[in-house]
Amino acid sequence: MGRFAQALLEAGDLASTRIAAALDGGCGEIRKAMIYGTTGGKGLRAFLVLESARLHNIAAKDAAAAAASIEAMHAYSLVHDDLPCMDDDDLRRGQPTVHRKWDEATAVLAGDALQALAFELVAQTECPMAARLQLVVSLAQAAGVRGMVGGQALDIAAETAKTPLNLSEITDLQAGKTGALIEWAATVGPEMAQADSTALGQYARDLGLAFQIADDILDVEGSVVTLGKAVGKDASAGKATFVSLLGLDGAKARAQSLATSACDVLSAYGKDADTLREAAQFVIARKS
Repeated sequence: MGRFAQALLEAGDLASTRIAAALDGGCGEIRKAMIYGTTGGKGLRAFLVLESARLHNIAAKDAAAAAASIEAMHAYSLVHDDLPCMDDDDLRRGQPTVHRKWDEATAVLAGDALQALAFELVAQTECPMAARLQLVVSLAQAAGVRGMVGGQALDIAAETAKTPLNLSEITDLQAGKTGALIEWAATVGPEMAQADSTALGQYARDLGLAFQIADDILDVEGSVVTLGKAVGKDASAGKATFVSLLGLDGAKARAQSLATSACDVLSAYGKDADTLREAAQFVIARKS
């Protein structure tokens, strides 16, 4: 197993363990739904937290709460996004979505509780109090109307817009919907160390956009079996995507360009950032 694959696996396991521990003794079915909703993911965001911390000489145990926090926040967004009132999906990670396995009310409450848990966890991050407070504030901004939720709202509005979004508008939408939480994760390390986050912030913005373009490509080329969720939904809904605007080859070229740019911006960290460079290539080469 390569260094990146091992780091990704360890990050996912660490985050899952921390979340499970935080939920010990929680309300029966809601707790089960929360654990279910956080199971089976890639752990990419937790990995970014831990790698950015490592680059700033911060131990994994000190960044563990932040890593678990971002995975809880991401899981909440997926549980709610799958609901009939939003994206209306029956499958997630190859398994029934939370509202299908339980019911809509349980899914809403599990998502709400995961969001609350994210803030509980990030407030436990082992770093100076000023840095901890900044992490809480920046997570709220990344997850809220200026970040993920704002991007989701734009995405929903685009479904009924008379004029399809152009490339600039889709880029802005995805910077919130997908990119904001990725950027938060990748800048946890410098935030904890109260250091400059410029390079890792740019890395994350390029990575987040490449990730979304890869998602659009997989929606065209992927299958339910490999992706673990429905495919072709954007095309059938007539939504503008990076593929519909750039073409399949153009979208692939754009994703590769972004991955290259993400790697280049890490030059200040030298070989210490090689695992993050592997992550950039993973994002555009993944099959799920």
